[in-house]
Amino acid sequence: MIVPWVIATITVIAVYFLDRWENRHIKSIFDWVPAILLAYIIPAIISYVLNVDYSQATIHDFSKDYFIPLAIIAVMSSLSLTQLKAIGLKPLLVFASGSLFIAVFPIVFLLLFSETDLVSEIMIQEGYWLGLPPIVGSWIGGSTSQLVLKELVECPENIFLTVLVMDNILVNIWTILMFQSIKKSDKLNAGFKVTDIAIPEDIRVETGVKLNPMVSIAIILGIVVLCNFLIESFVAKVVLLSFLGLVISNFIKQWNYKFALKAGGILIIVVMAILGLKLQIATLGFNMPFLGFLVVWLVGHFLFMILIAKLLNINMAWVPIASMANVGGIATAPAVTAAYNLKWMPHAIVLAILSMATGTFWGMLTIWLLKNFVI
Repeated sequence: MIVPWVIATITVIAVYFLDRWENRHIKSIFDWVPAILLAYIIPAIISYVLNVDYSQATIHDFSKDYFIPLAIIAVMSSLSLTQLKAIGLKPLLVFASGSLFIAVFPIVFLLLFSETDLVSEIMIQEGYWLGLPPIVGSWIGGSTSQLVLKELVECPENIFLTVLVMDNILVNIWTILMFQSIKKSDKLNAGFKVTDIAIPEDIRVETGVKLNPMVSIAIILGIVVLCNFLIESFVAKVVLLSFLGLVISNFIKQWNYKFALKAGGILIIVVMAILGLKLQIATLGFNMPFLGFLVVWLVGHFLFMILIAKLLNINMAWVPIASMANVGGIATAPAVTAAYNLKWMPHAIVLAILSMATGTFWGMLTIWLLKNFVI
C-alpha cells in the first residue's frame, strides 16, 4: 500500500523544513510542540480525516526492521568515549544517579502504593504502566530510546500519545525551572557548604578529515541488513547494534560523529511519522493523577541528585546540567549550561550524548523490574 508511505514522506519533509525555518512565529511553535511530537500527530490527523486505519500497514514492519535499527546505530556511533575523561568522575556519578532514579523510582512507587487507586486502577487495570518505560527512554535516552522501549513493552498507541503530550508539557516547564536553578548554583554551593567548584578541563575537539557521509550511510546500512539476516529477536538486535555503534565511533578514527548524530535525528522523525499512522485520535485521553505521578517522579529525580552532589562535594551546577542531559537532551542541556558557564557547554553535550546512548538499557531495566516485581 503506497498511501502510508506518501503520508509518512510528506510528514517528514514538512516537519524537517518547518523545524529549520527561521521564522519567529514558527520557532515559537516548535518551542512548545517539538518536531518529534508534530511528526507523530500529523499522520494521525490525516488518517482521521480520511477515516482510514493504517495501523496494520506493512510500513510498520519495515520501520521496525530498518528505520529503528538505523536510528539506534546512528545515535550510538555519535558517542566518543575518550571525551568522557574530560568531564571527571564526580559529574558522571551525579549524572548516573539521576538516570538510576528515573529507571528505578516507578517500581519503588508502585510497590509502596500498590493499594491506591492510582496504582491498582490507573497503572495496572488501565495499563498506564506500559507508558512508564517509554518515559524512562524519553527522559534518559531521548526519542530513539523512547521508540525502542515502546516497541519492547508493546505500549498501546492511545497511552503512548498521552505520555508524549504530558512528557512534552513537563519537559518544557522543567527546562524553564533548570534555567532558574543553575543561576542559583553559587548560592546552593554556599548553602550546602560545597568546596569543590573547580572548572573541568577542556574537551578535546575532534580534528582531521572525516568519512564521506555516503560511506557512513553504507556502513551502518550494511550492518543493519546483516543483523536482520542473522538475528530475529528485536531485543537482541537493539543490544548488538548499540554496542556496534560504540565500536564504530571509538575505533574508526575518521568516523563522522556530527553526521551520525544528524542522521539519527532525521531517522527518529521518520520513525515517529510512521508510528503516527497507528494512532487513533478518538482514543486519546489525558489522565491528571498520572500527570501528578510524573511531577513527583521528576522532582524526586532532581532532589536525589542534589543529595548525591552534596555527598560528593561537587559544584551544584552539575545537578541542573545532569538533569537536562537526562531529561532535556542535546539541545537544552548546553543551553541551560550556558546560563552558568559557557566553557561547560561541551561537557553538557557529551553528557547528553551519553544519555542518548544509555537510555534504552535503563528502560530495559525498568521493564524487567516491572514484569518481575510489580506486574
